[in-house]
Amino acid sequence: MNERLEGLRARTREGHFRQYRQRGGPDLVAECDHEQLSWPRRMARLTRRMCEAEIVVIEPDERIVFTRTLRAVPPIHSPADHAALTLGRTLHEGGLINNVCADWELALRQGLLGRRRVAGATRSRMASAGNIAAVEFLDAAIETIDAVLALAARYATEARRLGRDDVATVLERVPGEPPRTFHEALQALRLLHAVVWLSGHHHVGLGRLDQYLWQFLAADLAAGTLEITAAEELLAEFFIALNRDADLYPGIQQGDNGQTITLGGLTRDGGTAVNPLTWMALRVARDVGLIDPKVNLRITGETDLALLELASDLTRKGLGFPQYANDDVVIPALAAHGYALEDARDYTVAACWEFIIPGRGMDVVNIGAVSFPAAADAAVRTGLADGASFDAILARTGAEIGRQVHERTAPYERLLWAPAPYYSVLMTGALEAGVDHGAGARYRNLGIHGAAAASAADALAAVRRHVFELADADRAELLAALEADFVGHEALRWRLAEESPRVGLNEPAADDLVRSLYDRLADACEEEHPQSGAIVRPGTGSAMYYLWLARGRDAGPLTEPVVGATADGRRRGDPFGANLAPTPGTHLRGPISVLQSYAGIDYGRVCNGGPITLELSASVFADAESIRKVALLVRTFARLGCQQLQLNALNAEQLLDARAHPDEHRDLIVRVWGWSGYFCELAPEYQDHVISRHLYGDV
Repeated sequence: MNERLEGLRARTREGHFRQYRQRGGPDLVAECDHEQLSWPRRMARLTRRMCEAEIVVIEPDERIVFTRTLRAVPPIHSPADHAALTLGRTLHEGGLINNVCADWELALRQGLLGRRRVAGATRSRMASAGNIAAVEFLDAAIETIDAVLALAARYATEARRLGRDDVATVLERVPGEPPRTFHEALQALRLLHAVVWLSGHHHVGLGRLDQYLWQFLAADLAAGTLEITAAEELLAEFFIALNRDADLYPGIQQGDNGQTITLGGLTRDGGTAVNPLTWMALRVARDVGLIDPKVNLRITGETDLALLELASDLTRKGLGFPQYANDDVVIPALAAHGYALEDARDYTVAACWEFIIPGRGMDVVNIGAVSFPAAADAAVRTGLADGASFDAILARTGAEIGRQVHERTAPYERLLWAPAPYYSVLMTGALEAGVDHGAGARYRNLGIHGAAAASAADALAAVRRHVFELADADRAELLAALEADFVGHEALRWRLAEESPRVGLNEPAADDLVRSLYDRLADACEEEHPQSGAIVRPGTGSAMYYLWLARGRDAGPLTEPVVGATADGRRRGDPFGANLAPTPGTHLRGPISVLQSYAGIDYGRVCNGGPITLELSASVFADAESIRKVALLVRTFARLGCQQLQLNALNAEQLLDARAHPDEHRDLIVRVWGWSGYFCELAPEYQDHVISRHLYGDV
């Protein structure tokens, strides 16, 4: 990070670029209604008008340009027309096509002019065949291509006017033509990616960045036209630019925007995908120290320990990434679920942790979550009341899980794929086939998560131990204690919480129940047979549900009621553990026991992602030898056969001080669930949960 980059970084964090934002934007409803445009043509018009309305911004020290000046994406239908259009249908995440990954390699290799030629050739064929729908889609796609090319041309013209010939020369080539250099590739990617956001899509991932950009960097290095230091400066500027507009991107909280990259792993033909750009991206993410892009690192049990040490050094920064995915587990699981082996090897990570295929996937990876605590609690309460055996309580828990899976899956029989002409330009085979990506993607499966498994397993384990094995808890007393939120039943609450098996301690009595919960979730998903032919992929993530299921949410209904006091001694309102994490308050023995607790899950059946989440004290990263130990912990995670891992480094004292004195900690970053954000910008309930994780989770 040189002085120029430090300046760009500082101005980005200070909101300097917001001065260029416009008060208004294009008004599209009247225009589209007047021309009686179809939905695909309205989406194309949106991309075009947004590109046309952007003000060109080039600051003197920028080498990779584009600053968004439009604050919001306008509607293309009136509320009444949109309601009529979507009546009785279920939409993709957020309404439009979101949380998928483009084929960035294809877009760079062909350039937009190449993609336009493909669209034109297909249009001629489809017109001859009388395929009106295909012609309309391709016309819409071509309109979006022309809009992006015109935006790039305006930037190039302004760069020439400003005397920035270096920037103008790049923009006069890309993104129209294939890049020739690393600089051109990064500039092309910046524009191509930004226009996806301008087109109304969100959670726009960047996929396997070290794979599709490496050829450009390798050519520059071989030709001697670029040195490593200069290349790192370009990549750092690109990373900084991704943070410039992040406050405009929708999500549960600022930072939840899905700007992820995935590094390492295997190539499509099964070779190693780790290359010098893999290492460079980790170094640059560490040195830039901002929340975007969120880094995912694909590894195996044999990954170079030096690479894991570099990744652990990045974790030491407190950014909450990289998140690790274990190719030894993920690839076979995806292949077992119908993904071609070469596509399974090419997986990337979606906005949080779900596994998707760049360019070929249109999976709806988060249709909701099954509340394991709600299922277990309902079974416990009814079972205790009617004298059921523990096996019967387990069976009722499984039945509740199945009910929830069906309830969440059924609406997706009515899934409506919104047209996405610009996104389709960037996808594998869409222009070639003349079919919008939503309708023609190779993979269109569904993903559902089982949330708060540790809390549910802990509650079931406590009931088995104290009601059925030790018989030191009376059924009626336990029911009364749950109803009273343990008020007046403190002794019983202490026994349940402190003298019961707990997930995270490598205790089979609790860990076997976690596996049982996920086995039943997998069973329920396999029992679903949507008419679309989609597979329902179970996962182990929790997203925001670890709070919503415990406390409710401020906006919108919850399918499941808020879970009150539970049989593990948890009181009403206390949050559940995020993802695969021990219940808050569990007194852990060490990180290995946590990994061992979750190693028993059959990840071959549970392949929608969701990380084991470990909170590590900042003191764990004190020196090089300590970093090496963290790297060995990551290797252990892979060799135990776990699926995904998230390590967070911070200390509770700093978090408490940041809440009390936010102005002194404005750059403090924490991992929230599948994304990282600035601690002082989080809502209080998320701050509280992060603090509680670190108070009890330091290992």
